[in-house]
Amino acid sequence: MSDRSAIEWTEATWNPTTGCDRVSAGCDNCYALTLAKRLKGMGSAKYQNDGDPRTSGPGFGLTLHPDALEVPYGWKSPRTVFVNSMSDLFHARVPLDFVRQVFQVMADTPQHSYQVLTKRARRLRQVAGRLEWPPNVWMGVSVESAKELPRVDDLRQVPAAVRFLSCEPLLGPLDGLDLEGIDWVIAGGESGPRHRPMDEAWVTGIRDACLQAQVAFFFKQWGGRTPKTRGRELQGRTWDQLPMTEPVPAG
Repeated sequence: MSDRSAIEWTEATWNPTTGCDRVSAGCDNCYALTLAKRLKGMGSAKYQNDGDPRTSGPGFGLTLHPDALEVPYGWKSPRTVFVNSMSDLFHARVPLDFVRQVFQVMADTPQHSYQVLTKRARRLRQVAGRLEWPPNVWMGVSVESAKELPRVDDLRQVPAAVRFLSCEPLLGPLDGLDLEGIDWVIAGGESGPRHRPMDEAWVTGIRDACLQAQVAFFFKQWGGRTPKTRGRELQGRTWDQLPMTEPVPAG
Protein backbone atom coordinates (compact mmCIF):
# COMPACT_ATOMS: atom_id res chain seq x y z
CA MET A 1 0.00 0.00 0.00
CA SER A 2 1.08 3.59 -0.47
CA ASP A 3 0.28 6.83 1.29
CA ARG A 4 0.58 8.49 -2.12
CA SER A 5 -0.35 7.14 -5.54
CA ALA A 6 0.69 7.94 -9.12
CA ILE A 7 -2.78 6.88 -10.34
CA GLU A 8 -4.34 10.06 -11.73
CA TRP A 9 -7.80 9.58 -10.23
CA THR A 10 -6.84 8.78 -6.65
CA GLU A 11 -4.45 9.95 -3.92
CA ALA A 12 -3.49 6.81 -1.99
CA THR A 13 -3.82 3.03 -2.19
CA TRP A 14 -4.74 0.53 0.52
CA ASN A 15 -4.50 -3.24 0.05
CA PRO A 16 -6.21 -5.28 2.79
CA THR A 17 -6.00 -8.16 0.31
CA THR A 18 -3.49 -8.88 -2.46
CA GLY A 19 -3.62 -11.27 -5.39
CA CYS A 20 -6.30 -12.13 -7.90
CA ASP A 21 -7.24 -14.31 -10.89
CA ARG A 22 -8.02 -13.40 -14.49
CA VAL A 23 -11.73 -13.25 -15.25
CA SER A 24 -12.01 -11.33 -18.55
CA ALA A 25 -10.04 -9.87 -21.44
CA GLY A 26 -9.19 -6.74 -19.45
CA CYS A 27 -7.01 -8.92 -17.22
CA ASP A 28 -4.78 -10.24 -20.02
CA ASN A 29 -1.92 -7.79 -19.40
CA CYS A 30 -2.62 -7.11 -15.72
CA TYR A 31 -0.16 -4.59 -14.27
CA ALA A 32 -0.74 -5.93 -10.75
CA LEU A 33 0.22 -9.48 -11.72
CA THR A 34 3.48 -8.22 -13.24
CA LEU A 35 4.22 -6.05 -10.21
CA ALA A 36 3.46 -8.90 -7.79
CA LYS A 37 6.02 -11.13 -9.55
CA ARG A 38 8.62 -8.39 -9.15
CA LEU A 39 7.74 -7.83 -5.48
CA LYS A 40 7.97 -11.56 -4.78
CA GLY A 41 11.47 -11.57 -6.26
CA MET A 42 12.39 -8.63 -4.03
CA GLY A 43 11.29 -10.60 -0.97
CA SER A 44 8.22 -8.52 -0.12
CA ALA A 45 6.36 -10.41 2.60
CA LYS A 46 2.89 -9.67 1.18
CA TYR A 47 3.71 -11.25 -2.18
CA GLN A 48 5.09 -14.69 -1.39
CA ASN A 49 1.93 -16.70 -2.11
CA ASP A 50 1.71 -17.97 -5.68
CA GLY A 51 -1.57 -18.17 -7.54
CA ASP A 52 -2.86 -20.79 -9.96
CA PRO A 53 -0.57 -20.44 -13.01
CA ARG A 54 -3.56 -20.79 -15.33
CA THR A 55 -5.22 -17.63 -14.01
CA SER A 56 -2.74 -15.93 -11.69
CA GLY A 57 0.99 -16.15 -11.08
CA PRO A 58 4.02 -15.76 -8.77
CA GLY A 59 3.25 -13.70 -5.69
CA PHE A 60 -0.31 -13.14 -6.86
CA GLY A 61 -2.25 -15.75 -4.90
CA LEU A 62 -5.30 -14.27 -3.18
CA THR A 63 -4.10 -13.37 0.34
CA LEU A 64 -5.83 -11.61 3.24
CA HIS A 65 -3.87 -9.08 5.29
CA PRO A 66 -5.74 -8.44 8.57
CA ASP A 67 -2.87 -6.29 9.84
CA ALA A 68 -3.50 -3.83 6.99
CA LEU A 69 -6.93 -3.03 8.41
CA GLU A 70 -5.29 -0.63 10.86
CA VAL A 71 -3.56 1.50 8.24
CA PRO A 72 -6.28 4.10 7.44
CA TYR A 73 -6.66 4.95 11.13
CA GLY A 74 -3.12 6.32 11.04
CA TRP A 75 -3.67 8.73 8.15
CA LYS A 76 -4.10 12.17 9.68
CA SER A 77 -5.17 14.24 6.67
CA PRO A 78 -8.22 13.37 4.52
CA ARG A 79 -7.50 11.61 1.25
CA THR A 80 -9.12 9.68 -1.58
CA VAL A 81 -8.12 6.02 -1.31
CA PHE A 82 -8.17 3.31 -3.98
CA VAL A 83 -8.99 0.09 -2.13
CA ASN A 84 -7.18 -3.03 -3.38
CA SER A 85 -5.15 -1.69 -6.25
CA MET A 86 -3.45 -5.12 -6.14
CA SER A 87 -6.52 -7.31 -5.71
CA ASP A 88 -10.32 -7.48 -5.88
CA LEU A 89 -12.28 -7.18 -2.63
CA PHE A 90 -15.19 -9.16 -4.12
CA HIS A 91 -13.08 -12.11 -5.25
CA ALA A 92 -14.92 -15.35 -4.43
CA ARG A 93 -12.24 -16.38 -1.93
CA VAL A 94 -12.49 -13.22 0.16
CA PRO A 95 -14.84 -14.20 3.03
CA LEU A 96 -17.85 -11.95 3.49
CA ASP A 97 -16.83 -11.40 7.10
CA PHE A 98 -13.52 -9.92 5.93
CA VAL A 99 -15.33 -7.69 3.42
CA ARG A 100 -17.45 -6.45 6.33
CA GLN A 101 -14.31 -5.69 8.33
CA VAL A 102 -12.97 -3.59 5.45
CA PHE A 103 -16.29 -1.73 5.25
CA GLN A 104 -16.18 -1.13 9.00
CA VAL A 105 -12.76 0.52 8.68
CA MET A 106 -14.13 2.76 5.93
CA ALA A 107 -17.12 3.68 8.09
CA ASP A 108 -14.83 4.44 11.04
CA THR A 109 -12.74 6.89 8.98
CA PRO A 110 -15.30 9.22 7.35
CA GLN A 111 -12.63 11.85 6.65
CA HIS A 112 -11.42 9.68 3.74
CA SER A 113 -13.22 8.78 0.51
CA TYR A 114 -12.75 5.15 -0.55
CA GLN A 115 -12.86 3.94 -4.15
CA VAL A 116 -13.60 0.20 -4.43
CA LEU A 117 -13.37 -1.34 -7.90
CA THR A 118 -14.32 -4.88 -8.92
CA LYS A 119 -14.72 -7.11 -11.95
CA ARG A 120 -16.82 -9.48 -9.82
CA ALA A 121 -20.01 -7.48 -10.29
CA ARG A 122 -22.29 -10.47 -9.81
CA ARG A 123 -20.90 -11.25 -6.36
CA LEU A 124 -21.00 -7.55 -5.50
CA ARG A 125 -24.71 -7.46 -6.30
CA GLN A 126 -25.39 -10.67 -4.40
CA VAL A 127 -23.75 -9.51 -1.14
CA ALA A 128 -24.48 -5.76 -1.31
CA GLY A 129 -27.61 -6.10 0.81
CA ARG A 130 -25.60 -7.80 3.56
CA LEU A 131 -23.19 -4.88 3.91
CA GLU A 132 -23.52 -1.50 5.59
CA TRP A 133 -22.72 1.22 3.05
CA PRO A 134 -21.19 4.36 4.59
CA PRO A 135 -21.50 7.54 2.49
CA ASN A 136 -17.73 7.79 1.90
CA VAL A 137 -17.58 4.59 -0.19
CA TRP A 138 -17.49 4.93 -3.97
CA MET A 139 -18.26 1.60 -5.66
CA GLY A 140 -17.17 0.86 -9.22
CA VAL A 141 -17.03 -1.93 -11.78
CA SER A 142 -14.61 -2.44 -14.67
CA VAL A 143 -16.20 -2.34 -18.12
CA GLU A 144 -13.51 -2.83 -20.74
CA SER A 145 -15.75 -3.92 -23.62
CA ALA A 146 -19.40 -4.24 -24.61
CA LYS A 147 -19.32 -7.87 -23.43
CA GLU A 148 -18.99 -6.59 -19.85
CA LEU A 149 -21.88 -4.09 -19.98
CA PRO A 150 -24.03 -6.37 -17.75
CA ARG A 151 -21.69 -5.38 -14.90
CA VAL A 152 -23.25 -1.91 -15.06
CA ASP A 153 -26.70 -3.39 -14.38
CA ASP A 154 -25.29 -5.20 -11.33
CA LEU A 155 -23.73 -1.99 -10.05
CA ARG A 156 -27.00 -0.08 -10.38
CA GLN A 157 -28.50 -2.34 -7.70
CA VAL A 158 -25.81 -1.46 -5.14
CA PRO A 159 -26.72 1.23 -2.56
CA ALA A 160 -23.41 3.10 -2.78
CA ALA A 161 -23.37 6.89 -2.47
CA VAL A 162 -21.22 7.06 -5.62
CA ARG A 163 -21.28 4.49 -8.42
CA PHE A 164 -18.58 4.60 -11.06
CA LEU A 165 -17.27 2.76 -14.11
CA SER A 166 -13.63 2.10 -14.98
CA CYS A 167 -13.49 1.65 -18.75
CA GLU A 168 -9.80 0.76 -18.85
CA PRO A 169 -8.10 -0.78 -20.54
CA LEU A 170 -10.76 0.16 -23.08
CA LEU A 171 -10.78 -2.64 -25.67
CA GLY A 172 -13.74 -1.69 -27.84
CA PRO A 173 -16.76 0.59 -28.22
CA LEU A 174 -19.40 0.62 -25.49
CA ASP A 175 -22.39 1.09 -27.78
CA GLY A 176 -25.61 1.21 -25.81
CA LEU A 177 -23.95 2.28 -22.55
CA ASP A 178 -26.73 3.23 -20.11
CA LEU A 179 -25.52 5.67 -17.45
CA GLU A 180 -28.69 5.82 -15.39
CA GLY A 181 -27.67 5.68 -11.73
CA ILE A 182 -23.97 6.14 -12.54
CA ASP A 183 -22.06 9.13 -11.15
CA TRP A 184 -18.61 8.90 -12.74
CA VAL A 185 -16.83 7.24 -15.66
CA ILE A 186 -13.07 6.75 -16.06
CA ALA A 187 -11.73 5.79 -19.49
CA GLY A 188 -8.21 4.97 -20.59
CA GLY A 189 -6.00 2.92 -22.87
CA GLU A 190 -3.71 0.05 -22.02
CA SER A 191 0.01 0.54 -21.38
CA GLY A 192 2.97 -1.83 -21.43
CA PRO A 193 4.97 -3.77 -24.03
CA ARG A 194 1.92 -5.79 -25.09
CA HIS A 195 -0.61 -2.96 -25.00
CA ARG A 196 -3.65 -3.18 -27.24
CA PRO A 197 -4.44 0.05 -29.17
CA MET A 198 -7.50 2.15 -28.37
CA ASP A 199 -9.60 3.90 -31.02
CA GLU A 200 -10.45 7.57 -30.43
CA ALA A 201 -14.08 6.95 -31.39
CA TRP A 202 -14.45 4.50 -28.50
CA VAL A 203 -13.42 7.23 -26.05
CA THR A 204 -15.42 10.06 -27.56
CA GLY A 205 -18.47 7.81 -27.59
CA ILE A 206 -18.17 7.38 -23.82
CA ARG A 207 -17.43 11.06 -23.28
CA ASP A 208 -20.46 12.10 -25.31
CA ALA A 209 -22.68 9.68 -23.39
CA CYS A 210 -21.42 11.24 -20.14
CA LEU A 211 -22.11 14.76 -21.39
CA GLN A 212 -25.62 13.75 -22.45
CA ALA A 213 -26.34 12.14 -19.07
CA GLN A 214 -24.49 14.84 -17.07
CA VAL A 215 -22.14 12.26 -15.60
CA ALA A 216 -18.58 13.19 -14.57
CA PHE A 217 -15.97 11.99 -17.10
CA PHE A 218 -12.27 11.36 -16.43
CA PHE A 219 -9.88 10.52 -19.27
CA LYS A 220 -6.84 8.85 -17.75
CA GLN A 221 -4.51 8.14 -20.69
CA TRP A 222 -4.16 7.02 -24.31
CA GLY A 223 -1.70 4.33 -23.29
CA GLY A 224 1.15 2.84 -25.26
CA ARG A 225 4.44 1.33 -24.24
CA THR A 226 4.35 3.55 -21.14
CA PRO A 227 1.32 5.22 -19.52
CA LYS A 228 2.54 8.63 -20.66
CA THR A 229 3.44 7.66 -24.24
CA ARG A 230 0.57 9.58 -25.85
CA GLY A 231 -0.44 11.80 -22.97
CA ARG A 232 -3.89 12.54 -21.57
CA GLU A 233 -5.43 15.10 -23.92
CA LEU A 234 -8.62 14.19 -25.74
CA GLN A 235 -9.38 16.46 -28.69
CA GLY A 236 -7.24 19.27 -27.32
CA ARG A 237 -8.11 19.19 -23.63
CA THR A 238 -7.88 17.11 -20.49
CA TRP A 239 -10.93 15.68 -18.76
CA ASP A 240 -10.53 15.46 -14.98
CA GLN A 241 -14.10 15.62 -13.75
CA LEU A 242 -14.90 14.01 -10.40
CA PRO A 243 -18.24 13.03 -8.87
CA MET A 244 -19.99 15.05 -6.19
CA THR A 245 -17.37 17.77 -6.12
CA GLU A 246 -18.73 20.32 -8.54
CA PRO A 247 -21.39 20.57 -11.25
CA VAL A 248 -20.42 18.69 -14.40
CA PRO A 249 -19.78 21.26 -17.17
CA ALA A 250 -21.50 20.79 -20.49
CA GLY A 251 -18.31 20.50 -22.49
